[in-house]
Amino acid sequence: MSSPKIALIASDSPESQAAFADLSQRYDLTAPEQADVIVALGGDGFMLQTLHRFMDQGTPIYGMNRGSVGFLMNDYRADGLLERLERAEQAVLHPLRMIATTSAGARHEALAINEVSLLRETRQTAKLRISIDGRVRMDLLICDGILLSTPAGSTAYNLSAHGPILPIDADVLALTPISAFRPRRWRGAVLPHSARVCFDILESNKRPVSAVADMTEVRDVSRVEIHEDRAVSLRILFDEGHNLAERILMEQFRY
Repeated sequence: MSSPKIALIASDSPESQAAFADLSQRYDLTAPEQADVIVALGGDGFMLQTLHRFMDQGTPIYGMNRGSVGFLMNDYRADGLLERLERAEQAVLHPLRMIATTSAGARHEALAINEVSLLRETRQTAKLRISIDGRVRMDLLICDGILLSTPAGSTAYNLSAHGPILPIDADVLALTPISAFRPRRWRGAVLPHSARVCFDILESNKRPVSAVADMTEVRDVSRVEIHEDRAVSLRILFDEGHNLAERILMEQFRY
């Protein structure tokens, strides 16, 4: 079997650029548009950028960590890259599709691999109404914000907001409040992946709210609708025995 055609991209950090120069000397490379695998050098933020950049292309992404956390990345080693790619295990992710309507009536769409978050813009708390599949489930949530997370994103912002860690193959989403004031004891909900979630922003002129889908922010929203888009598939490659399911499981035993 012939070796896969590899493309190499890197973040702007000195560590990533040094790794790019080293690997470019060691391996035959091709353009990302012709590659069987794209190797991304950087941190988790750069991996998200890469997944968004090549979302329509559908090429599997294999990341090597030249950042800080590197939850979505593999360890960096210059040697044996072809062998690692041949043995790599694949995780398939489906992003969330956000449809945000602003107070001025403009409509914006964006995809989120990790989460869609709503955040207050001023000193005043946000007031939200939450509907699931067309049925109001909470008439009023007073909070700093709220987020809807995929399993892949459940160990990121969602975990920092005290949301649950979700197994990668659980077919559920995490709905997690951010600093809930009323009802103070509400900790969120776990929803089926097919759920269609809608947030209506109450008093949006007085209490403006922004909506963020990964790296896309829409300010002064009045309504935000979110659902998982199964028509879009993203493929991430992990070293054998260190796949995303194992990483998420291990995260639940950190202390």
